[in-house]
Amino acid sequence: MPLTPGLHKASHDHNHEMSLEDTSDFMNTLELESGSLVDHLVTFEDAAHWLTDRGFCHEDLSIASLAAYGATEASALGKVKTVRDALREVADAVAHDRPPTDEALAEVNRAIRSRERVELVKEADGVSIGHSHVGDPLDDALARLADPLVQEIQSGRSDRVRICANDTCRWVFFDESRSGRRIWCDMASCGNRAKAARHRARAKEKTTMRTDATDTSFGPPIALS
Repeated sequence: MPLTPGLHKASHDHNHEMSLEDTSDFMNTLELESGSLVDHLVTFEDAAHWLTDRGFCHEDLSIASLAAYGATEASALGKVKTVRDALREVADAVAHDRPPTDEALAEVNRAIRSRERVELVKEADGVSIGHSHVGDPLDDALARLADPLVQEIQSGRSDRVRICANDTCRWVFFDESRSGRRIWCDMASCGNRAKAARHRARAKEKTTMRTDATDTSFGPPIALS
């Protein structure tokens, strides 16, 4: 793993911790729309804008900047998608009480090892708390995005990691409700659509039962002599 050359900074310029919502939003950049998978991170520029526009990384994520670490546009985009897919696999495994694949687990572990390291920085009037980077700025942003899921599992609240029960959605979300019984990412959309679908199914079933009860297409019963 390439080391970041000479980056030792005070922490005041790097205060952008991730949240559970950030992590789920990242995983959901690959989503179902009308039954088809849609990837919102088609190019590395898409991924870089997604990270920087949300303030997840204050470093330059241009390919020209990352080239100093040996990255290419293809390798940088591949890294983003690999971490995203690995996080999604771990979240899905946790939500369904099954073990994740070895590959996904190894990738998430690789990502979190790239987290910045806290250290002391000498100042003119003493010392301050700073940090240094293990990988490049992209590694750091992805490590920050992995952190909330890891912390949720560590805290014993992994049962709050959910996959939306709507088969045409399947978003990852974190159940923050008091009851801890949410099954839809959003009740107003997925939940109501599911309830409407169940209502239509019940109505159709009742109509079919009534039709069957009055069906005389086979004529009167034949008397056996």
